[in-house]
Amino acid sequence: MEKIQVGLVSDPLNTTLSPTAVMKANYLTAVASGIDSVWVPDHLNSLLARAIATPEHLGMARIVPKVDAYLEPWTILGHLAARNRLGRLRLGIGVTDAGRRNPAVTAQAAATLHLLTRGRAILGIGAGEREGNEPYGVDWRRPVGRLEEALATIRALWNSQGQLVTRDSPHFPLRNAVFDVPPYRGRWPQIWVAAHGPRTLGITGRYGDAWFPGFPQTPDDYANRLHVVRSAASDAGRDPMSILPATWLFVITGRSRDDVDAVLDSDIARSFALNISADFWARHGVRHPFGDDFAGFSDVLPQTLEAADVLAVAAAVPRKLMEAAFLTGTPDDIVDQAAVWRDCGVRYIVLGNLSVLQPNLRRALGAGVPLGRILRGLRKL
Repeated sequence: MEKIQVGLVSDPLNTTLSPTAVMKANYLTAVASGIDSVWVPDHLNSLLARAIATPEHLGMARIVPKVDAYLEPWTILGHLAARNRLGRLRLGIGVTDAGRRNPAVTAQAAATLHLLTRGRAILGIGAGEREGNEPYGVDWRRPVGRLEEALATIRALWNSQGQLVTRDSPHFPLRNAVFDVPPYRGRWPQIWVAAHGPRTLGITGRYGDAWFPGFPQTPDDYANRLHVVRSAASDAGRDPMSILPATWLFVITGRSRDDVDAVLDSDIARSFALNISADFWARHGVRHPFGDDFAGFSDVLPQTLEAADVLAVAAAVPRKLMEAAFLTGTPDDIVDQAAVWRDCGVRYIVLGNLSVLQPNLRRALGAGVPLGRILRGLRKL
């Protein structure tokens, strides 16, 4: 069986130590663990509720006092590439927004990073989230249609060979557009699509190089959705096996079971479970506090939530939901859980570390050691 490839996500948050202290620490962890890639989300603000991202609930707030202080991801990856000569990690945006960023600009940014890093850039892209669009005046209607048109536009520009491009589109029409940034050695960055629903799975099959979901689902659900992606690729005349099956999984770990329980029982970690869809909650016997139609990450507006409300609903999050949505436990536990995903078709696992979501700063920082063990263990799957 083909070995699993492994990546690590790092939020590009400004800190009191330096703007890139968290990013540099995670980059060095990735290099030391011998994994394949580092990923940076593209957000204007956090998916955590700022109202409780305070030292009382979040130990990391002592060095990250503004949880919404997200730095611009393409700039950060360029900085990392220029300042860190250790390793040759691939650098991914996980993921950028098809609505907030014009696809021509995204095509330019990805191609630029690809040239500067000698072919190491990955363009992760999705429909986006309400919290990064609606508050900033971006039209949030038809996000899936915008995603498909963005992908078609990026492909059209990359394949234009510098010729003028005119293309009708309800969202991103091109009129004598020029794109002359060259590919690196004839290869463009891979496009990894963060697809969840039936329409976006089909879009992935038509345009993507990899399927890269980042929402909670079961391994069996993943296998079923992968079949949909590959069927769509086949219908489009593409080789269905050429699409890399990847996934973003959140992990909660620690040096001991007590450390893991401290995270699972914390208000701040339980509040993150509010980003999980109402459908997933219902499948585990509980009703989502935001209603039966709540879509999860793509629907939430965390910056508008009051502390008392967040704490009240976080208290209702059951342990079984946390354990179903995330990889939880000691390093050996998590490697065993990841093996189930491998057996259901995953060939590239990108981890997001939720172990820092707890009141104790020392334990939060100490979780980097077991995280490194997990990354090394995944490489052996």
